[in-house]
Amino acid sequence: MTDLTMTRLHEAMVVLYAISLVFYFIDYLNKDAKAHRIAFWLVSIVWILQSVFLGLYIIETHRFPILSLFEGIYFYAWLLVTISILLHCLYRVDLPVFFLNVIGFIFMSIHTFAPNQIAQSPVGHTLVSELLFIHVTFAILSYVAFSLSFVFSTLYLILYNVLKKKKWTKQWTRLPSLEQAQKGMSGALLAGIPFLLISLILGLQWAYVSLENFTIFDVKIIGSFISLLIYCLIIYGNRKGKLHTTMYAWTHIYAFLIVIINFFLGSRLSSFHFWY
Repeated sequence: MTDLTMTRLHEAMVVLYAISLVFYFIDYLNKDAKAHRIAFWLVSIVWILQSVFLGLYIIETHRFPILSLFEGIYFYAWLLVTISILLHCLYRVDLPVFFLNVIGFIFMSIHTFAPNQIAQSPVGHTLVSELLFIHVTFAILSYVAFSLSFVFSTLYLILYNVLKKKKWTKQWTRLPSLEQAQKGMSGALLAGIPFLLISLILGLQWAYVSLENFTIFDVKIIGSFISLLIYCLIIYGNRKGKLHTTMYAWTHIYAFLIVIINFFLGSRLSSFHFWY
C-alpha cells in the first residue's frame, strides 16, 4: 500500500471520526436513535480501519507497536475506540462513550498529523495543507450553523412580536411557527458546537506542527474558545429552563455577534489567522 494511499485513508478516518462526534452530540442532547446509529456505525468503520492498519503494522515490523510515543498514541486511540464500542454494545451508556470518542479523536488527529509523521512522510507538505483544509472546512461549517441559528432566532423574534401585537397579515404566512423557529435555533446549535470543537482541535494541531512560535494565547484562538463556551452555556441554560422564548432567541443573536467580531477583529489581531 503506497504512502499516499495510507495518508488518504488516515485522513478519511479522521473525517469519519469527526462526523461521528457530531451525531453523538446530537444524540446525547436529543436522544435521537437514528443519529446514535449513524454515529456508532461511523465509529465502527474507523475501528475496522484502525485494526487493519494495526495488524498490517504488526506483520510488517514483527512486534507490537508500543515501543515509541508515536506508536503508543495510535494504540491508545485504538483502545479508546474499542472500549467505546464495547460500552455501547454491553452497557448502553451514552455520556462515557461520547467523551471517550472525543479523546480518541484528539489522539487520532495527533497521530495522523504528528510532526514526526509529517517529517518522515514523502507527502508531508500535502498532509499539513490538508490538515489546514479540514480545519477550515469544519470552521466554515460551524459558522454556517451559527448563521442559521441567528436567522431562526431573528424570525422567532419577528413572529413573536407580530403575534403579540396582533398584526398578523398575509405577508407573514411564510414565516415558520414559533415552535419551528425554536427547533431551528436548537438544531443549528447542535451541529455548530461539535463542528467548532472539531475545528479547534484540528486547528491547534495544525498550528503546533506548522508554526515556529505558536502560542495558544492567540486572540483568534481565545475568541473561538469563548464563542464555543457561550454556545454551550446557551444550550445548558435552555435545557435547565433558564433560557426560553425571546430570551433564548436574543442569546443566539448576541452569541452570533460575538462570532462575527471574533471572525473579523480576531483574525486581524491574530498572528497567524491573517488568511481568513
